[in-house]
Amino acid sequence: MAHATLRDSYQRLSERLNRFPQGAPPSDLLFRILRVLFTESEAGLVAQLPIKPFTVAAAARLWGRPEARAREVLEGLASRGMLLDLDDGRERLFVLPPPMAGFFEFSMMRIGATYDQKLLAELFHQYLNVEEDFVRNLFAGGETQLGRAFVNEPAAGTLHVLDYDRASEVIRTASHRGIGACYCRHKMAHLDRACAAPMDICMTFNGTAGSLIKHGLARSVDVQEGLDLLDQAQAHNLVQFGENVREQVSFICNCCGCCCEAMLAAKRFAVLSPVATTAYQPEVADAECTGCGKCVEACPVEAMGLVSAGDPHLPRKKKARLDPDVCLGCGVCVRTCGTRALTLKDRPRRLLTPVNTAHRTVLMAIERGTLQNLIFDNQALASHRAMAAVLGVILKLPPVKQALASRQLKSRYLEYLLSSRSFAHRA
Repeated sequence: MAHATLRDSYQRLSERLNRFPQGAPPSDLLFRILRVLFTESEAGLVAQLPIKPFTVAAAARLWGRPEARAREVLEGLASRGMLLDLDDGRERLFVLPPPMAGFFEFSMMRIGATYDQKLLAELFHQYLNVEEDFVRNLFAGGETQLGRAFVNEPAAGTLHVLDYDRASEVIRTASHRGIGACYCRHKMAHLDRACAAPMDICMTFNGTAGSLIKHGLARSVDVQEGLDLLDQAQAHNLVQFGENVREQVSFICNCCGCCCEAMLAAKRFAVLSPVATTAYQPEVADAECTGCGKCVEACPVEAMGLVSAGDPHLPRKKKARLDPDVCLGCGVCVRTCGTRALTLKDRPRRLLTPVNTAHRTVLMAIERGTLQNLIFDNQALASHRAMAAVLGVILKLPPVKQALASRQLKSRYLEYLLSSRSFAHRA
């Protein structure tokens, strides 16, 4: 009976995680991960939390506990990165981040933390790299992606690069800048498979960084040190992969092609375009290309290859060839080319970058069929669970029937969802 109760607590937590567009498909591995990260009591309490940011008083009401006891639980979870602890200028708020980008990474950002990180690394590797459901759901579950590539600015040359495409601009304009251990390489280090790229280089910003810094999961840096670390990452040919929004970016990872989940997903699920690209792509000048292969080695997603140069006098001569459907447009290959045979140019079509986290979250929810969970957030209430079920059915109807149903269900819920306070944890 005790085992069944234990599984029930983590089952409820799993169901809560999967109300968010960036969920975590249930499996035995997921339950083992959750048991490392949350006690049974914590799992049962966190399963009741809403998606949008909430106060201590709101949590106390949901849990039926005194505010002092609720605050103690919330602060304990935030100290381990399982919750984010925010201040929106009016009151203190907490929010449960998604598993990724979220508390999976945060559990590995502070080396030597309270968790058994070697065990976590092994479980994460199995869940993310052996089982496919989680990564496929996260990176290839719809047209709007969680993350996007930023252009390597030194490689951009004379191109007009918009501010929101520049990692340097994110660093300059952030209210907080936090640096922690790279989740991906830290995980691989425990498996004796990490590469030589810098470890202490994972970047978080704004409200997310403020919470992680407060609880010692990241260290605060000023603008100049942030820019210096960006230069260091680019010198190691790392790709800047960050939140897929234009405003108030919450994270930028500096990714290699061998350890990092986003780059591995880009190779495994290339046909599904799991990473939003930049507005650029490299162009090969055949006359200057020597076929040295440096760009092929540098590309983190295997978008560059070598083909015959077609020279009858030099039948073994090669030249670089781009697969534009795989290319992220990061520009790493351009920086490695010693003959200047590669230059970045504008893509034929610029992808839409969501304005902010709320915009991206709603787009992802619509595409993944989970919008009802955002609108009827407090599913601890029977009325919300019922309305979410009804809306879930409506969202699966043919377009004509959806239009008819929407006329009967018009409300201010979606307007509230997109209001300035909603999803304030990214601000």
